[in-house]
Amino acid sequence: MSAAAAAPRADPHQLGRNPDQDDRPIIVGGGEDDAPNKRIIVGYGFWIFLISDIIMFSAFFAAYAVLSGATAGGPSGRQLFHLDLVAIETGLLLTSTFACGMATLAAEARSMFWTQVALLVTGLLGLGFLALELHEFSSLMQQGAGPDRSAFLSAFFALVGCHGVHVGAGLLWIGTMMAQIFAKGFREDIMRRLLCLTLFWHALDIVWVGVLTVVYLLGVR
Repeated sequence: MSAAAAAPRADPHQLGRNPDQDDRPIIVGGGEDDAPNKRIIVGYGFWIFLISDIIMFSAFFAAYAVLSGATAGGPSGRQLFHLDLVAIETGLLLTSTFACGMATLAAEARSMFWTQVALLVTGLLGLGFLALELHEFSSLMQQGAGPDRSAFLSAFFALVGCHGVHVGAGLLWIGTMMAQIFAKGFREDIMRRLLCLTLFWHALDIVWVGVLTVVYLLGVR
């Protein structure tokens, strides 16, 4: 065999071929190092989804800001909103976000017990928040202040209700993650899903702070 034939073929442009392994493509980070790279990619992609979701909420906020005074002679936020109930809702959601962060730390430590406990606490606090929100909606409608009463109430139910639907979806996601972690352990794909769940839950907390400020605090002035 000649020296030219024995020498590895050069790939000066790095077009994805491995000169030492014939025509097989180069697999970047194909072993344990592949997981962190994929985790970053998944997290980045989920942030794009969250940004699109925040844009949707921005449209609801804009609609509410325009219609907040359009009560059509009906009750306004000053007559309808009760800040003591809203304060309890806020406390539940903020505490659930803290518990969600604790679940992430427990999962990083590969503690099955504390991960499940933290996710369970997150779900129970979120469920309490959602129950109070549904109670508020029911109370408003019993007073004749449903979404069909005025443009203001339509915008209110649309904005706050959309956030509530997201919380409900998050609760289903939490239950699914608890089952997957219990059945499959802390595999890399499970950890990536937990990362996305954490980002989603924290984003709901941020949106709620906006709802608290724009809808409730400004509404009772």
